[in-house]
Amino acid sequence: MIPRRKTDLILARLDQFPAVALLGPRQVGKTTLAEQIAERRPSVYLDLEDPADREKLADAALYLSGHEDKLVILDEVQRAPELLQTLRGLIDKARRRNVGTGRFLLLGSASIDLLRQSGESLAGRIAYVELEPFNVLEADGDTHEKLWIRGGFPDSFLAKSDKTSAVWRESFIRTYLERDIPQLGPRVPAETLRRFWTMLAHTQGGTLNAAQLARSLGVDGKTVARYLDLLVDLLLVRRLPPFHANVAKRLVKSPKVYVRDSGIVHTLLGLDNRDAVLGHPVAGGSWEGFVLENLLSVAPDRVNATFYRTSAGAEIDLILEMPGGNLWAVEVKRGLAPKLEKGFHHAREDLKPERCFVVYSGIERYPKANGIEVIGLPELTSLVAGA
Repeated sequence: MIPRRKTDLILARLDQFPAVALLGPRQVGKTTLAEQIAERRPSVYLDLEDPADREKLADAALYLSGHEDKLVILDEVQRAPELLQTLRGLIDKARRRNVGTGRFLLLGSASIDLLRQSGESLAGRIAYVELEPFNVLEADGDTHEKLWIRGGFPDSFLAKSDKTSAVWRESFIRTYLERDIPQLGPRVPAETLRRFWTMLAHTQGGTLNAAQLARSLGVDGKTVARYLDLLVDLLLVRRLPPFHANVAKRLVKSPKVYVRDSGIVHTLLGLDNRDAVLGHPVAGGSWEGFVLENLLSVAPDRVNATFYRTSAGAEIDLILEMPGGNLWAVEVKRGLAPKLEKGFHHAREDLKPERCFVVYSGIERYPKANGIEVIGLPELTSLVAGA
């Protein structure tokens, strides 16, 4: 069992709020983590995809009021958004009796309705925590290349072989397309959505060109925007916004788009092992996305992530605006001998970040000119986590 770094954060939020929503894609380990938390305090677990558990909640207020002294874990809560209004009433009644925190742990596989509904019904009563796939601090540091190739979903990363890992990821993709997305409401043909998802994988880390995607799919720009919103809300794709700076330069305004798990990128493109990934043009973009997700999975809540690019070619892959307003510039390079282009130096002169890092595939940390540090991913991830 690999310990999850978010455990302490969830426990802290349960001690502060009546309800905590633990969000993340399917199979990322939410239920396993919730079970570990349940072992530390009296609790009751209900899976809202289980008809027997749904039947217990036919009169939800009556059933849940009988477990006021326990942590109630509601899994797949987006299946029953009507419950959230009931939870608000129970929380408010309990508060009047000084029973204020640690009442409900809500597990959700999508942020679409859950975030909106809970924002309306449980405002001021709920905290949100996102559980991402394994990062390099959770996995053994010597296996971070394996983590990159297979991705961080537990069943994929811990599979006995690359082949069984690839089979699991293919099944994961098909299940989302054929079962989970239709159950959430959007009526999108599975084959069309897979083509769109695959197109995003091909352009991993590129700026969004909705018109080109629309032409390739034979749909209009609004439909592409709807597909992208869906995958973002399912926590499967990330939109990285551009940095807005008061500089006398023409800045790129389109976001960069990443399929969030590198293993899913590779499976969408039919790349089942290390050699196949390294021989494909997506290797650089895949590595960049892998670095990005690792850093953001451990970043403090108030860190703002963007990228910087001008029409003249000045570019920094990732800008982290740390608490207090300091900027960290992160350039991502695949390989053991990273070289910086002029665009990075021009961007650094524009923004004057407090710290500049070049992340590469090695582990040795060493300085370059002008205060730039070359650093391995595990060490930089630790620095961001401790910021």
